[in-house]
Amino acid sequence: MKREFASNIALLILINLLIKPAYIFGVDRSVQNLVGAEDFGIYFALYNFAFLFQIVNDFGIQNFNNRHIARHPHLLEKYFPHFLTLKGMLGLTYLVLVLLGALLAGYPPGILPFLFWIGFNWMLNALLLYLRSNVSGLGYYRTDSLLSVLDRFLMILVLGPVLLVPAWRSRFDIHDFVYAQTLSLGVACLIAFRIGRRKIQAWRVRFDKRLMAVILRQSYPFALAVLLMTVYTRIDGVMIERMLDNGRTEAGIYASAYRLLDAANMMGFLFAGLLLPMFSRMLKAGEPVGPLTGMAFQWLFAGAVTLAMAVGFFSEPIMRSLYVTGDAYSGQILVWLMAAFVAMAGTYIYGTLLTAHGNMRPMNLIFIAGIALNVLLNALLIPGRGALGAAVATAFTQWATLLAQVALAGRQFGLTARAGALVRLAGFASGMAASCYLLQNLAAGPWIVKFLACAPAGLLLAFTFRLLQLRDFRVLLPSGRD
Repeated sequence: MKREFASNIALLILINLLIKPAYIFGVDRSVQNLVGAEDFGIYFALYNFAFLFQIVNDFGIQNFNNRHIARHPHLLEKYFPHFLTLKGMLGLTYLVLVLLGALLAGYPPGILPFLFWIGFNWMLNALLLYLRSNVSGLGYYRTDSLLSVLDRFLMILVLGPVLLVPAWRSRFDIHDFVYAQTLSLGVACLIAFRIGRRKIQAWRVRFDKRLMAVILRQSYPFALAVLLMTVYTRIDGVMIERMLDNGRTEAGIYASAYRLLDAANMMGFLFAGLLLPMFSRMLKAGEPVGPLTGMAFQWLFAGAVTLAMAVGFFSEPIMRSLYVTGDAYSGQILVWLMAAFVAMAGTYIYGTLLTAHGNMRPMNLIFIAGIALNVLLNALLIPGRGALGAAVATAFTQWATLLAQVALAGRQFGLTARAGALVRLAGFASGMAASCYLLQNLAAGPWIVKFLACAPAGLLLAFTFRLLQLRDFRVLLPSGRD
């Protein structure tokens, strides 16, 4: 399983490094610079607001289906038509609740059409993730790797020319950005549907109340986990916009730094998507999960710390070069979000393992505590420190929930942290901080050169502290299904 994981994660990283950074920095960032911090700020707040209702939109179906199909592939043909019907019903209910929730939250009625399209895009996104979960659950990891970047690739094709042609740029606004997302997600869903459809001999849309009730009962714990994680990772953008007089502008500044956090999280999300069906199969077969967990964590920790340190030390010039509003303030926000990113990377490993196990109650209790901590910190810090206060709250919350998940995984699976391993992790982090400091303050040359030099420094340190070893790369020989 370590060989299968390594070969497929290498492909995932390669594909995503080619497509997603081009989208994030070539399209998403360009849109914010074009429409301005205030317009993008209200989009960011509404985007996060709609995300808060994802429990209704997904109801844990993606994680449940990925885990279940990985263990019982023959059930895909039985469940597929029922899940499609259920997804449609949940999606419509979700849209209604988003719009009603916006009115209750005090948003003006004139903003509801814009919010509707944002919510509709979240509905398409949930459908795409479900369709992909069938593909990965069957073990077709490479096909799922291609599907994971399809909507972003289509966005590049759609908006790339618009953002490059001056006549089109002058007429572009934030609504056009949302409509382009609708088109790209819709096409991606159709393609993913066609791929999954080929694995099913015969089917038709069905409505079986008893089966759907069973599915909802079994997927409910996963839905609750999605809801709880959503609240403590997305409530900050909403609270910034609602609590401050200049909330839209502050939300826009926060979004500019959060975009880099989202870009960094790309790697962790890929690890989680690949590990969930693998962990599920191993646990069903009674195989030890410690070796795969350890290898995945060391790889992701090495990459996360390298990136976080490099971005943290060069945060201000990064923000100034990317955004017309970039300054020291937005750089400080980015530093704290990168601190949160390292904790998030660990959560992608241990949270995925706990999800594969299926006993969601203890993990959901951790998430409830995370929500309470995050909302409390946001309420205390945002009024006085604005978006920077939200970033500080995010960092503290992510580290607290990660430590709790590591402790829970250790208790449930008998995973123990050896003193030698902890020393190597601490040594690597310290060495990386020292390397970035020396590059920033003592090395000559442009900041971008010094920033890029952090990557080989991190790679060298990873081998020095044995987070990466040459024998690990022997498993990158092709294997698994296409």
